[in-house]
Amino acid sequence: MTFEEIIAKAKKGEFYPIYFLYGEEPYFIDKIADTVQQYALKEEERGFNETVMYGKDTDVVNLIHAAKRYPMGASRQLILLREAQLMAKFELLENYFETPQPSTVLVISYKHKSFDKRTKVYGALNKQKQALIFESKKLYENKMGQWISDYLKSRSLTIEPKALMLLMEFLGQELEKVVQAVDKLIVVMGPGVTKITVDHVSNNIGVNKEYNVFELQKALVYKDILKANRIVKVFASNPKAYPMPATTAILFSFFSKLLAYYYLPDKSKSAVASALKMAPYHVDDLQVAARNYTGLKVAEIISLLREYDVKSKGFGSANTSDGELLKEMIFKILH
Repeated sequence: MTFEEIIAKAKKGEFYPIYFLYGEEPYFIDKIADTVQQYALKEEERGFNETVMYGKDTDVVNLIHAAKRYPMGASRQLILLREAQLMAKFELLENYFETPQPSTVLVISYKHKSFDKRTKVYGALNKQKQALIFESKKLYENKMGQWISDYLKSRSLTIEPKALMLLMEFLGQELEKVVQAVDKLIVVMGPGVTKITVDHVSNNIGVNKEYNVFELQKALVYKDILKANRIVKVFASNPKAYPMPATTAILFSFFSKLLAYYYLPDKSKSAVASALKMAPYHVDDLQVAARNYTGLKVAEIISLLREYDVKSKGFGSANTSDGELLKEMIFKILH
Protein backbone atom coordinates (compact mmCIF):
# COMPACT_ATOMS: atom_id res chain seq x y z
CA MET A 1 0.00 0.00 0.00
CA THR A 2 1.34 3.43 -0.88
CA PHE A 3 1.87 6.31 1.52
CA GLU A 4 -1.04 8.22 -0.04
CA GLU A 5 -3.38 5.22 0.25
CA ILE A 6 -2.52 4.72 3.93
CA ILE A 7 -3.19 8.38 4.68
CA ALA A 8 -6.49 8.29 2.77
CA LYS A 9 -7.69 5.18 4.65
CA ALA A 10 -6.88 6.73 8.02
CA LYS A 11 -8.77 9.88 7.14
CA LYS A 12 -11.79 7.72 6.25
CA GLY A 13 -11.61 6.00 9.65
CA GLU A 14 -10.21 2.71 8.38
CA PHE A 15 -7.48 1.42 10.71
CA TYR A 16 -5.32 -1.67 11.24
CA PRO A 17 -4.58 -3.35 14.59
CA ILE A 18 -0.86 -3.07 13.77
CA TYR A 19 1.08 -0.47 11.79
CA PHE A 20 4.74 -1.33 11.38
CA LEU A 21 6.42 1.73 9.88
CA TYR A 22 10.14 1.38 9.27
CA GLY A 23 12.92 2.73 7.08
CA GLU A 24 15.48 5.46 6.53
CA GLU A 25 13.11 8.35 5.71
CA PRO A 26 11.49 9.58 8.95
CA TYR A 27 9.10 12.03 7.26
CA PHE A 28 6.69 9.41 5.88
CA ILE A 29 6.76 7.44 9.14
CA ASP A 30 5.93 10.51 11.23
CA LYS A 31 3.24 11.65 8.82
CA ILE A 32 1.42 8.29 8.90
CA ALA A 33 1.70 8.02 12.69
CA ASP A 34 0.45 11.60 13.15
CA THR A 35 -2.49 11.03 10.79
CA VAL A 36 -3.56 7.83 12.56
CA GLN A 37 -3.26 9.64 15.89
CA GLN A 38 -5.40 12.50 14.60
CA TYR A 39 -8.23 10.35 13.25
CA ALA A 40 -8.29 7.16 15.37
CA LEU A 41 -9.97 8.69 18.41
CA LYS A 42 -12.36 11.49 19.22
CA GLU A 43 -10.98 14.20 21.48
CA GLU A 44 -13.07 13.08 24.45
CA GLU A 45 -11.82 9.49 24.06
CA ARG A 46 -8.10 10.28 24.25
CA GLY A 47 -7.74 10.56 28.03
CA PHE A 48 -8.21 6.84 28.70
CA ASN A 49 -7.50 5.35 25.29
CA GLU A 50 -4.34 6.98 23.92
CA THR A 51 -0.90 5.88 25.10
CA VAL A 52 2.45 7.14 23.81
CA MET A 53 5.49 4.99 24.57
CA TYR A 54 9.17 5.32 23.63
CA GLY A 55 11.44 2.43 22.74
CA LYS A 56 14.29 3.44 25.05
CA ASP A 57 11.95 3.93 28.04
CA THR A 58 9.74 0.84 27.80
CA ASP A 59 10.04 -2.89 27.31
CA VAL A 60 8.16 -5.60 25.46
CA VAL A 61 6.27 -6.81 28.55
CA ASN A 62 4.82 -3.36 29.31
CA LEU A 63 3.99 -2.75 25.66
CA ILE A 64 2.12 -6.05 25.30
CA HIS A 65 0.32 -5.47 28.60
CA ALA A 66 -0.86 -2.07 27.36
CA ALA A 67 -1.82 -3.41 23.93
CA LYS A 68 -4.01 -6.16 25.40
CA ARG A 69 -6.09 -3.75 27.45
CA TYR A 70 -9.65 -3.07 26.36
CA PRO A 71 -10.74 0.46 25.44
CA MET A 72 -12.79 2.52 27.89
CA GLY A 73 -15.87 4.25 26.51
CA ALA A 74 -14.61 3.93 22.93
CA SER A 75 -14.51 1.36 20.15
CA ARG A 76 -10.70 1.24 20.12
CA GLN A 77 -7.58 2.28 21.97
CA LEU A 78 -4.47 3.75 20.34
CA ILE A 79 -0.87 2.97 21.29
CA LEU A 80 1.98 4.84 19.64
CA LEU A 81 5.41 3.23 20.04
CA ARG A 82 7.96 5.84 18.98
CA GLU A 83 11.68 5.22 18.37
CA ALA A 84 10.97 1.48 18.36
CA GLN A 85 14.47 0.80 17.03
CA LEU A 86 15.78 1.64 20.52
CA MET A 87 13.64 -0.93 22.34
CA ALA A 88 15.48 -3.95 23.74
CA LYS A 89 14.39 -7.43 22.67
CA PHE A 90 12.01 -6.15 20.00
CA GLU A 91 11.90 -9.69 18.59
CA LEU A 92 9.80 -10.79 21.59
CA LEU A 93 6.81 -9.03 20.03
CA GLU A 94 6.48 -12.00 17.68
CA ASN A 95 3.73 -13.65 19.75
CA TYR A 96 1.67 -10.46 19.93
CA PHE A 97 1.97 -9.98 16.18
CA GLU A 98 0.55 -13.48 15.68
CA THR A 99 -2.55 -12.70 17.78
CA PRO A 100 -3.05 -8.92 18.08
CA GLN A 101 -5.83 -7.35 20.14
CA PRO A 102 -8.55 -6.40 17.59
CA SER A 103 -9.65 -3.31 19.55
CA THR A 104 -6.11 -1.90 19.74
CA VAL A 105 -4.44 0.21 17.08
CA LEU A 106 -0.69 -0.22 17.65
CA VAL A 107 1.50 2.14 15.62
CA ILE A 108 5.18 1.19 15.65
CA SER A 109 7.65 3.79 14.35
CA TYR A 110 10.99 2.10 13.65
CA LYS A 111 13.05 4.93 12.17
CA HIS A 112 16.36 5.71 10.47
CA LYS A 113 17.18 2.13 9.54
CA SER A 114 15.96 -0.87 7.63
CA PHE A 115 14.65 -4.06 9.24
CA ASP A 116 15.96 -7.57 8.75
CA LYS A 117 13.21 -9.36 6.82
CA ARG A 118 14.77 -12.74 7.58
CA THR A 119 13.85 -12.55 11.27
CA LYS A 120 10.98 -14.48 12.84
CA VAL A 121 9.38 -11.31 14.16
CA TYR A 122 9.20 -9.84 10.66
CA GLY A 123 7.85 -13.15 9.38
CA ALA A 124 5.05 -13.00 11.96
CA LEU A 125 4.22 -9.45 10.88
CA ASN A 126 4.28 -10.35 7.22
CA LYS A 127 1.87 -13.27 7.73
CA GLN A 128 -0.54 -11.19 9.81
CA LYS A 129 -3.34 -9.93 7.56
CA GLN A 130 -4.32 -7.38 10.20
CA ALA A 131 -0.89 -5.76 10.09
CA LEU A 132 0.10 -2.96 7.73
CA ILE A 133 3.80 -2.89 6.90
CA PHE A 134 5.25 0.23 5.31
CA GLU A 135 8.89 0.74 4.36
CA SER A 136 9.79 4.43 4.26
CA LYS A 137 12.59 4.81 1.72
CA LYS A 138 14.78 7.85 1.10
CA LEU A 139 13.90 9.67 -2.10
CA TYR A 140 16.61 9.70 -4.74
CA GLU A 141 17.76 13.13 -5.87
CA ASN A 142 16.09 12.67 -9.26
CA LYS A 143 12.71 12.23 -7.53
CA MET A 144 12.97 15.18 -5.14
CA GLY A 145 11.94 17.90 -7.58
CA GLN A 146 8.70 16.16 -8.49
CA TRP A 147 7.94 15.39 -4.85
CA ILE A 148 8.38 19.03 -3.84
CA SER A 149 6.26 20.18 -6.79
CA ASP A 150 3.51 17.72 -5.82
CA TYR A 151 3.65 18.85 -2.19
CA LEU A 152 3.34 22.48 -3.29
CA LYS A 153 0.46 21.57 -5.60
CA SER A 154 -1.35 20.08 -2.60
CA ARG A 155 -0.98 23.53 -1.00
CA SER A 156 -2.23 25.27 -4.18
CA LEU A 157 1.25 26.57 -5.01
CA THR A 158 3.74 26.36 -7.86
CA ILE A 159 7.46 27.16 -7.91
CA GLU A 160 9.85 28.63 -10.47
CA PRO A 161 12.36 26.05 -11.79
CA LYS A 162 15.36 28.07 -10.54
CA ALA A 163 13.73 28.51 -7.13
CA LEU A 164 13.10 24.76 -6.96
CA MET A 165 16.75 24.07 -7.81
CA LEU A 166 17.96 26.49 -5.14
CA LEU A 167 15.62 25.00 -2.54
CA MET A 168 16.72 21.44 -3.31
CA GLU A 169 20.41 22.24 -3.39
CA PHE A 170 20.36 24.18 -0.13
CA LEU A 171 18.14 21.80 1.86
CA GLY A 172 19.30 18.51 0.37
CA GLN A 173 17.13 15.41 0.56
CA GLU A 174 15.78 15.69 4.10
CA LEU A 175 12.04 15.90 3.51
CA GLU A 176 11.28 17.26 6.96
CA LYS A 177 13.60 20.22 6.33
CA VAL A 178 12.03 20.80 2.92
CA VAL A 179 8.49 20.73 4.32
CA GLN A 180 9.40 23.07 7.18
CA ALA A 181 11.03 25.50 4.73
CA VAL A 182 8.04 25.44 2.38
CA ASP A 183 5.60 25.90 5.25
CA LYS A 184 7.69 28.86 6.45
CA LEU A 185 7.56 30.38 2.96
CA ILE A 186 3.78 30.00 2.83
CA VAL A 187 3.43 31.93 6.10
CA VAL A 188 5.90 34.64 5.05
CA MET A 189 4.40 35.11 1.58
CA GLY A 190 0.92 35.47 2.97
CA PRO A 191 -2.41 34.90 1.21
CA GLY A 192 -2.78 35.63 -2.48
CA VAL A 193 0.72 34.47 -3.52
CA THR A 194 0.56 31.30 -5.60
CA LYS A 195 4.09 31.01 -7.04
CA ILE A 196 7.38 30.69 -5.12
CA THR A 197 10.19 32.67 -6.77
CA VAL A 198 13.98 32.72 -6.40
CA ASP A 199 13.65 35.89 -4.32
CA HIS A 200 11.24 34.16 -1.92
CA VAL A 201 13.75 31.36 -1.35
CA SER A 202 16.87 33.52 -1.11
CA ASN A 203 15.25 36.09 1.18
CA ASN A 204 13.56 33.68 3.58
CA ILE A 205 15.42 30.36 3.63
CA GLY A 206 18.86 31.81 4.30
CA VAL A 207 20.31 31.19 0.84
CA ASN A 208 22.24 34.02 -0.77
CA LYS A 209 21.46 33.58 -4.45
CA GLU A 210 24.88 34.92 -5.46
CA TYR A 211 27.14 33.59 -2.72
CA ASN A 212 26.42 29.98 -1.86
CA VAL A 213 28.20 26.68 -2.30
CA PHE A 214 26.18 25.81 -5.40
CA GLU A 215 27.27 29.01 -7.14
CA LEU A 216 30.83 28.15 -6.12
CA GLN A 217 30.35 24.68 -7.60
CA LYS A 218 29.06 26.21 -10.83
CA ALA A 219 32.06 28.56 -10.95
CA LEU A 220 34.34 25.52 -10.67
CA VAL A 221 32.38 23.67 -13.34
CA TYR A 222 32.86 26.52 -15.80
CA LYS A 223 36.36 27.37 -14.51
CA ASP A 224 35.19 30.89 -13.79
CA ILE A 225 38.19 31.92 -11.68
CA LEU A 226 36.99 35.47 -11.00
CA LYS A 227 33.59 34.35 -9.73
CA ALA A 228 35.09 31.51 -7.67
CA ASN A 229 37.53 33.89 -5.96
CA ARG A 230 34.76 36.39 -5.26
CA ILE A 231 32.65 33.69 -3.57
CA VAL A 232 35.63 32.33 -1.63
CA LYS A 233 36.32 35.82 -0.28
CA VAL A 234 32.74 36.07 1.03
CA PHE A 235 32.95 32.57 2.55
CA ALA A 236 36.28 33.39 4.23
CA SER A 237 34.84 36.57 5.78
CA ASN A 238 31.99 34.65 7.46
CA PRO A 239 33.04 31.05 8.27
CA LYS A 240 30.08 30.48 10.60
CA ALA A 241 27.61 31.11 7.78
CA TYR A 242 29.68 29.09 5.31
CA PRO A 243 31.28 26.21 7.26
CA MET A 244 34.03 24.51 5.28
CA PRO A 245 32.99 20.90 6.09
CA ALA A 246 29.59 21.58 4.47
CA THR A 247 31.29 23.11 1.42
CA THR A 248 33.70 20.20 0.95
CA ALA A 249 30.87 17.66 1.40
CA ILE A 250 28.79 19.17 -1.41
CA LEU A 251 31.77 19.56 -3.75
CA PHE A 252 32.86 15.99 -2.97
CA SER A 253 29.43 14.69 -3.95
CA PHE A 254 29.55 16.54 -7.27
CA PHE A 255 33.07 15.53 -8.27
CA SER A 256 32.45 11.91 -7.23
CA LYS A 257 29.52 11.84 -9.64
CA LEU A 258 31.68 13.48 -12.28
CA LEU A 259 34.26 10.71 -11.92
CA ALA A 260 31.52 8.08 -12.30
CA TYR A 261 30.17 9.97 -15.34
CA TYR A 262 33.34 9.27 -17.34
CA TYR A 263 32.69 5.53 -17.15
CA LEU A 264 29.02 5.54 -18.16
CA PRO A 265 28.43 3.87 -21.54
CA ASP A 266 25.33 5.98 -22.24
CA LYS A 267 25.87 9.68 -21.60
CA SER A 268 22.43 10.90 -22.64
CA LYS A 269 20.82 13.15 -20.05
CA SER A 270 18.12 10.67 -19.04
CA ALA A 271 20.55 7.75 -18.79
CA VAL A 272 23.02 9.74 -16.68
CA ALA A 273 20.27 11.02 -14.37
CA SER A 274 19.00 7.47 -13.87
CA ALA A 275 22.44 5.88 -13.37
CA LEU A 276 23.72 8.51 -10.94
CA LYS A 277 20.37 9.03 -9.17
CA MET A 278 20.36 12.77 -9.79
CA ALA A 279 17.99 15.38 -11.16
CA PRO A 280 18.21 15.71 -14.98
CA TYR A 281 19.01 19.43 -14.86
CA HIS A 282 22.22 18.66 -12.91
CA VAL A 283 23.50 16.57 -15.82
CA ASP A 284 24.22 19.75 -17.80
CA ASP A 285 26.85 20.74 -15.24
CA LEU A 286 28.42 17.28 -15.40
CA GLN A 287 28.66 17.50 -19.17
CA VAL A 288 30.37 20.91 -19.00
CA ALA A 289 32.71 19.80 -16.21
CA ALA A 290 33.68 16.69 -18.17
CA ARG A 291 34.92 18.96 -20.96
CA ASN A 292 36.85 21.19 -18.56
CA TYR A 293 38.48 18.54 -16.37
CA THR A 294 40.23 15.28 -17.23
CA GLY A 295 39.47 12.11 -15.32
CA LEU A 296 42.94 12.28 -13.78
CA LYS A 297 42.32 15.85 -12.58
CA VAL A 298 38.96 14.86 -11.08
CA ALA A 299 40.62 12.04 -9.12
CA GLU A 300 43.14 14.61 -7.86
CA ILE A 301 40.30 16.98 -6.88
CA ILE A 302 38.55 14.24 -4.90
CA SER A 303 41.81 13.59 -3.05
CA LEU A 304 42.18 17.33 -2.37
CA LEU A 305 38.64 17.54 -0.99
CA ARG A 306 39.33 14.67 1.40
CA GLU A 307 42.61 16.29 2.50
CA TYR A 308 41.10 19.71 3.16
CA ASP A 309 38.03 18.28 4.85
CA VAL A 310 40.32 16.66 7.42
CA LYS A 311 42.36 19.86 7.77
CA SER A 312 39.22 21.96 8.32
CA LYS A 313 38.39 19.70 11.27
CA GLY A 314 41.69 20.56 12.96
CA PHE A 315 43.94 17.70 11.90
CA GLY A 316 47.32 18.83 10.58
CA SER A 317 46.52 22.53 10.26
CA ALA A 318 45.49 23.78 13.68
CA ASN A 319 46.90 27.27 13.06
CA THR A 320 45.33 27.80 9.62
CA SER A 321 41.88 29.42 9.33
CA ASP A 322 39.09 27.84 7.31
CA GLY A 323 39.20 30.84 5.00
CA GLU A 324 42.86 30.27 4.16
CA LEU A 325 42.28 26.54 3.72
CA LEU A 326 39.38 27.22 1.36
CA LYS A 327 41.46 29.63 -0.73
CA GLU A 328 44.25 27.05 -1.02
CA MET A 329 41.85 24.27 -1.96
CA ILE A 330 39.96 26.23 -4.62
CA PHE A 331 43.24 27.46 -6.14
CA LYS A 332 44.49 23.87 -6.43
CA ILE A 333 41.20 22.70 -7.94
CA LEU A 334 41.29 25.39 -10.62
CA HIS A 335 44.99 25.10 -11.50
